[in-house]
Amino acid sequence: MFHKEGYKIIFIAILSFVAALLLTDKFVHIHWLKISIQLVFVFLFVMILQFFRNPNRKIVPNENYFLAPVDGKVVVIEEVFEEEYFKDKRVQVSIFMSPINVHVTRYGASGKIKFSKYHPGKYLVAWHPKASTENERTTVVIETKPFGEVLYRQIAGALARRIVNYAEEGQQVVQGDDAGFIKFGSRVDIYFPLGTKIEVALNQNAVGNQTVIASK
Repeated sequence: MFHKEGYKIIFIAILSFVAALLLTDKFVHIHWLKISIQLVFVFLFVMILQFFRNPNRKIVPNENYFLAPVDGKVVVIEEVFEEEYFKDKRVQVSIFMSPINVHVTRYGASGKIKFSKYHPGKYLVAWHPKASTENERTTVVIETKPFGEVLYRQIAGALARRIVNYAEEGQQVVQGDDAGFIKFGSRVDIYFPLGTKIEVALNQNAVGNQTVIASK
C-alpha cells in the first residue's frame, strides 16, 4: 500500500524505469556494464517504492496515550523554551526519520486543531540544532483532553523538499489518522506540557501509531 502523495512520483518512476531499461538494452553492448546500470535503476526504483509505503496500522484510539506520529529514532528528550506558540518551557521529544523510514505523519492524539502554520526555510540536516527554527517546517497544535495543548512540528531535512500538512485550524482530528507526509528524510518535534510522563528513551526506535510517546 502506498501513500497518495507518492502516486505521481511512482508513476513517473515507472515510466523512467522502463525507458532506462529499454535504452540500456539498446545502446549498451558490454554485458556486465548493461547489467550494472540496470541494477542501479532497479535499486532506485525499489527505494522510491519503499519510501512512499503506507502500512495499514489501524488502532483503537486511547486518549491516555500520545502515540508516535512518525517512524524513526528518538534523538531528543529535553526541557526547552518553545518560542513560536507557547512561549514558555515544554518537554521536547524529537524523532529523526531516515530515508528508509515510513514518512507518513499521523495524529498522535485525538482533539481539535488550534494552530496550523507553514514556514518556508532552509534545508539543514534534520539533526542540526537550528533545524527546528530555521528549516522549512509546519507547526500544528492539537488541544487534547488529557494532555492539554500539544504541539508537533514537521521539519524538512537536507533531502526533503516538500512537507505536506493536512491539519486545518478548527478541525476535529482522530488519533492515528493521516496528518500529512514529509518527502525524503526529516524530523518531527513534539512539545508536551512540563510534567508529562514520557514513555520513550533516547535512541529508541519509534513506530508510528504503535509506540507510546507519552501517557497520562
